[in-house]
Amino acid sequence: MHLIRFLFFITLLFGIAACGQLTEQGPDVSQIRVDVQIQPLQDELFASQSVQEVKNFLAKYPYLSQVYFTDAPANDSLLAAHLYENIRNNALRGFRQQIDSVFTTGKSSELEESLENAFKHIKYYYPDFMVPQVVSMVTGFMGNDLYVSDSLIVIGLDYFGGDQVQYRPNVYTYQLRRYQKDYLVPSILFFMADKYNRTDPGDQTLLADMVGYGKSFEFVKHMAPQTPDSLIIGYSEQDLSRTYNSQTRLWAFMIDNKLLYEASELKKQKYIGERPLTPEIGPEVPGGIGRWIGWRIVSQYMANNQEVTLPELMKTANAQKILQESGYKGQVDED
Repeated sequence: MHLIRFLFFITLLFGIAACGQLTEQGPDVSQIRVDVQIQPLQDELFASQSVQEVKNFLAKYPYLSQVYFTDAPANDSLLAAHLYENIRNNALRGFRQQIDSVFTTGKSSELEESLENAFKHIKYYYPDFMVPQVVSMVTGFMGNDLYVSDSLIVIGLDYFGGDQVQYRPNVYTYQLRRYQKDYLVPSILFFMADKYNRTDPGDQTLLADMVGYGKSFEFVKHMAPQTPDSLIIGYSEQDLSRTYNSQTRLWAFMIDNKLLYEASELKKQKYIGERPLTPEIGPEVPGGIGRWIGWRIVSQYMANNQEVTLPELMKTANAQKILQESGYKGQVDED
């Protein structure tokens, strides 16, 4: 998984299957050892005293120019000059202090501990898992919000300060509410799921996309079992409650309009794309509703096939098989 502008997660303690409750505790990972250390590259950057020192910084960490500053000047000299101008700005330096107050550093940091716990779970399910290098940056939104690969994670902390800081990223209002620190670990895990999530490239249907998203959400749920489902799916408490209680009608709409096997990219994006609403179904249906229904399908599949392990689920590329064996028809969970 490469560069991403993630817009999937929100921070409200609300569950899909049980409103307001946390998910299951998950397996015992207390004996699994992983070492997670977030390297705060912003410390080194802000210590630079000249453009040349910033150039030296970029030369020391060449991956930043390659995967993080993708919208910045391609020429390192121009990038260095722009970065140096930014870090000498008093407003940005004050903003950086605000970010520091939100994200503590060191072994006791909440973010570091959350990542460590999540990586322990990945190693439980995938013993060959190798912990990627994790670094953070603050640049005044010059870089991207997040970059995730198998070997490297770059976190643009300036994007995730939330309401506690003065400056916010320039995105739509409905997207802005998702840029807070509580979204970081679930979003990182979501994109890490790409490595394990097998799909059928020959199946370009909406159902395949829905189930693909659902498998990735299920991956996050297993790797961070105490994370509220709202942080995984990205709906407000009100939207999640209304959606859960309306899923019979939502499923009927999908079936009546023969959407599951729709292959038109334009039409598919109406149901799985990033949007504030899905007006095709109704004025109160949140965007990306197909992703949520896909997770419901996968969740029911796992509930009805308890012998299936998470790695087995992730290797199952046949979306039709998962749908059929899920028995999902828009029903709510039994109490």
